[in-house]
Amino acid sequence: MKAVVFDIGRVLIDWQPVRFYRARLGAARQAALFDAVDLEGMNAALDLGAPFRETVCALADKHPAYSEEIRLWHDSWLQMASPAIPGTATLLRALKARSVPVFALSNFGLGPFDLARAAYPVLKEFDRTYLSGALRLAKPDPAIYAAVEEDCGLPPEALLFTDDRPENIAAARARGWQTHLFAGAPDLAARLMAEGLLPHEGPHAA
Repeated sequence: MKAVVFDIGRVLIDWQPVRFYRARLGAARQAALFDAVDLEGMNAALDLGAPFRETVCALADKHPAYSEEIRLWHDSWLQMASPAIPGTATLLRALKARSVPVFALSNFGLGPFDLARAAYPVLKEFDRTYLSGALRLAKPDPAIYAAVEEDCGLPPEALLFTDDRPENIAAARARGWQTHLFAGAPDLAARLMAEGLLPHEGPHAA
């Protein structure tokens, strides 16, 4: 293996819109909002490069009964994308310290990513960053994995990819990538040590 490829949401930083809205609105209002408004579809459009504020505001204008709540997707986005997942940044930095290239491959809109990079410095530390919003492709579309291969110049078997979603892992594995379904930093650390990418001692092994 020549490089480790990280998803971002729920791997490096948490992503919990339902939890955010439930805490803000209460369970009943949150459920009503998600039933009435296609927030997932809106977010999928953001992931494919739609403009952040304009897309959120356009949906809010279509649903005046929920306009204020929908606008929170833009105005309080960082509260949905928090906190950092414990330990994963330590692993990324330990790999870099050993000169193992680290890439990002994430379904992420460009506007939201600007916010995330400002809040989480680790997101500036990738050797290469592949975002769905820039590529106009999203996981698990095989084309986004092909784009990574073409750009980085490494064969599929040289890439170890970690992601929290089984369908994204399956799509990478189908192309011949090495994969790890993310279930927390300790489990990922064990895999990286087992593959010889990290030593069996150091802060990453704590």
